[in-house]
Amino acid sequence: MSSKRMLVVTMALLVSLIASFGSAADTKPKAKKSEASKTAKEVKAPRLTIVQPVKDYGTIPKGEKLEWSFEIKNTGNADLQILAAKPGCGCTVADFDKVIKPGETGKVTAHVDTTNFSGPISKPVTLETNDPSTPTAQLTINAIVKPYVEAHPAGFVRFQLLQGETDTKTVTLYSDEEEPFEIKEVQVPPGEDYIKVTTNKIENEADRVPGIGLPGQNQYKVNVTVGGPDAKIGPLADKVRIITNSKHQPEYSISVTGVIRPTFRVEPSALNFGEVTPTEAAATRSVILHSNDLKTPDSFMVTKAESNIPAITTAIKPGAQKGDYEVTLQVAPNAKPGDIDGAVTIYTSDKMNPVVTVPVKGTIKPTA
Repeated sequence: MSSKRMLVVTMALLVSLIASFGSAADTKPKAKKSEASKTAKEVKAPRLTIVQPVKDYGTIPKGEKLEWSFEIKNTGNADLQILAAKPGCGCTVADFDKVIKPGETGKVTAHVDTTNFSGPISKPVTLETNDPSTPTAQLTINAIVKPYVEAHPAGFVRFQLLQGETDTKTVTLYSDEEEPFEIKEVQVPPGEDYIKVTTNKIENEADRVPGIGLPGQNQYKVNVTVGGPDAKIGPLADKVRIITNSKHQPEYSISVTGVIRPTFRVEPSALNFGEVTPTEAAATRSVILHSNDLKTPDSFMVTKAESNIPAITTAIKPGAQKGDYEVTLQVAPNAKPGDIDGAVTIYTSDKMNPVVTVPVKGTIKPTA
């Protein structure tokens, strides 16, 4: 082969090799671009969009019940899940759409009862979602709560009573309405005869509370009396409803709180000797009676204690403090072995509970 022919063949091979490298280089980026485009199309995610995140009611009458449904849009390409809707203090969530399809709109409905609020309020609801870019979001209800009917010094009365006692607390009801303020009706909790309420319009200018309500507007004294023989022992948690002619706030509630305690307490209220012999220290037990009357504790007395169990004797002695008494129960030295099942009756000077019965149980073992 001549040198000229060899040169031509070599150049042809070189051109072919360069063309192959160029074709591979052009093909590789195109493959990567196609693969990236395909991946982008396959990635799907929800997207949370709140149409109106804040609802402002402006000035509203106290006691008004607010309800608002916030619109939630899913502008993504996968199902939007609302995992939780957590209300703040004073707000409740009635319901919410748990799943919102792509392109669709759901709702989160919130309630706010303004009965216990005055002035500016802001009540939030926190959403938890599966949106990777917005896992949490907040909805808010704003308002300025104006009381058109209010009580002075407060909208509640509190009592600390012994069973059988009565006490009266008074508040002044006033209004910011333009029309002459009137009380139309008073409603006490049904079946609660131990609560009695009277109202009196204040006619004497000297009896009015200055600086409250609209100048010249009517004021009322509301007298709440609690207690008596029908009152139940335990905490007080009731409401007295006052119906008025107020066009903005026709109903006002006065909370009745506190506690009614027994006139005296007995510790223990039941006694079990367990298994004892008459000579053991455990064969002597005590029942303590303590007056709850802090003003005149010495007016309480224990006058007598009787046992209907032949094997048990009783004795009474005053305690270290006024109004305290100790009733000692003793297994008699000659008590026969067997079960104890009876009671000790204790007589007191208390008018509400003059007699108290303490159940007694146990077993008497033979003396070794």
